[in-house]
Amino acid sequence: MAEPAAKPSAQSSAAATVVGVTKPKYEALSKEVVLSGEFRPYQVVDLHAKVAGYVKTITVDVGSLVRSNQEIATLEIPELEADLAMATAERRRREAEVNHAKADLERVAAQRELAQVSLDRLQAAAKAEPGIVAQQEIDEASARMRASQAQWTASKAAAEVSERQVSTAKAAEHRADTMWRYRTIAAPFEGVVTKRFADPGAMIQAGTASQTQAMPLVRVAEIRRLRLAVSVPESVVPMVGAGTPVEVSVGALNRTFSGRVARWTREVASSSRTMEAEIDVMNPDLKFAPGMFADVVLQVSRKDRGLTVPVTAVANSGGNRSVMVVEGGRIAERTITTGIESAASLEVLSGVNAGDLVVVSNRGMLKPGQHVEARAVAGE
Repeated sequence: MAEPAAKPSAQSSAAATVVGVTKPKYEALSKEVVLSGEFRPYQVVDLHAKVAGYVKTITVDVGSLVRSNQEIATLEIPELEADLAMATAERRRREAEVNHAKADLERVAAQRELAQVSLDRLQAAAKAEPGIVAQQEIDEASARMRASQAQWTASKAAAEVSERQVSTAKAAEHRADTMWRYRTIAAPFEGVVTKRFADPGAMIQAGTASQTQAMPLVRVAEIRRLRLAVSVPESVVPMVGAGTPVEVSVGALNRTFSGRVARWTREVASSSRTMEAEIDVMNPDLKFAPGMFADVVLQVSRKDRGLTVPVTAVANSGGNRSVMVVEGGRIAERTITTGIESAASLEVLSGVNAGDLVVVSNRGMLKPGQHVEARAVAGE
């Protein structure tokens, strides 16, 4: 009679399903968003001429690396060269007039001094011995003295006018020289020529007014430092700011590096519901090229210590999340509240405790109340 009693026990043991379990554990968590980014030049400009003229020389082409203030092109403008020559000649003529006026002033000053000496002598002689000098001679000497003084005053005024005319001539010469220097077009910063619009002999209009459709000579872009532009979804915008850390992966070059958000527009575009942010990327070896794409991993939240379970242990049903746990050798299903989710694990805010045995395998074959044999999963 003992044999039949032992049989059910063996059958019950054989019916127990083996399931892999793990215990929730505490670990650092971070939530990341992967965004697509595009490299852009740090700054780019179309170089226009400040004066109209014909292209005489152009020393760069597409792909040429240029230094700051490097000469890129020169224009042929004969009329500006003539204007400069005329302004220089006028300045020299005015300086000659100043020298002439100063010499005339010195001559008149000497005549005034001589007239003063003559008048002083006559007056001294008349005082020492009255009647020895006729009053008419004294009057004539005094008149000559006043005439010399008036002539000196006029000569002094003429010299001052000539000096002012020299200043005006120098200003005109400086302006002509500045316009003449505008025939040379130089790079405003270090970069690369990405487009060339003109060839030698081409007529270039002055690009000094926004309403004119003046043709530029070249386009220069700074690429030793780039802007990596990303479109941040509206839901993530509150978590983005200056200094937000990112991981950048450039698939074309198989390179990964760390960076930080440098600036953002602070405006969500109505058409895409995204905000543009930029990461500054140094590019000393010119490996990155404007237009390249990169994956940007944006860390939007982080917790140093959170209770987690593997993502494979969590089931989603109608927006609710649950896990299966082994209690007393049987399956129980618990609804959980979750927090930060990473690629491999999920933070559990409520529903399980650190000592619970959470099922991570054979979930599809299990039902609440089912008798199981729990086995710890290696590496969990």
